[in-house]
Amino acid sequence: MTDKKGGAYGQAADDTDFRKNWDLDEYAAKGKAREEAEKEERKARYEAKLAGKKYYKPLDGTETLTTARRSAFDAKSRIGTHQLVASGNAIGKRGRGAGFYCEACDLTFKDNKQWIEHTNSIQHLRATGQTAQVKRASVEEVHQRIMDEWEKIQARQRDAGVQLDERLKIRAEEEAKEREEKRVKKVEAREKKKEQKALEEKAKADYGDDVRNLAEHDEEDMMAAMGFTGFGGSSK
Repeated sequence: MTDKKGGAYGQAADDTDFRKNWDLDEYAAKGKAREEAEKEERKARYEAKLAGKKYYKPLDGTETLTTARRSAFDAKSRIGTHQLVASGNAIGKRGRGAGFYCEACDLTFKDNKQWIEHTNSIQHLRATGQTAQVKRASVEEVHQRIMDEWEKIQARQRDAGVQLDERLKIRAEEEAKEREEKRVKKVEAREKKKEQKALEEKAKADYGDDVRNLAEHDEEDMMAAMGFTGFGGSSK
């Protein structure tokens, strides 16, 4: 029987072992700070709208300089494919929906052109912690970038040269194979012609100069062996 004053295993029950103690003052302060920040943002958006400008998130000093993308956005690989997306209550671009979703800005775009334009916008750069300002490159950095691109071009040309040599080699092998097949066919045709000529000469030697086709002689020999002399009617 279980002790009413203790736990299930005879130990005193202590609610503090598994229940988390919430600091109400701390969460109240966080909520108040969040409300103040949202209030300031609404005010800034309203003022920007009155001035005919677009609102951007203000800089707080922790942003980094904007850098170029190292990889291209490959949208062609997704043509003809299917993708499951989480159901959401997206109205227009705001929220998660079917398409290209930006988690930093909570926006969904229906085509890749809008997506690329958004990733280059100040709104997205500010949301991802970038200042939208590019660092001015030095002469050494520009020279190094040019050399890197030149090396890439040379590498592609070398690869193209190797591929061209391989294609030429394969084509030469195919042409040699085709010539050999034609030569074999000519030899076979020549041998067949010689055999036919030898048969004709043998038939002339056996049946004389008025020899007909060898197949006709074979047919007449077979009819004679069976006792038939011809199919013509007798004359009266």
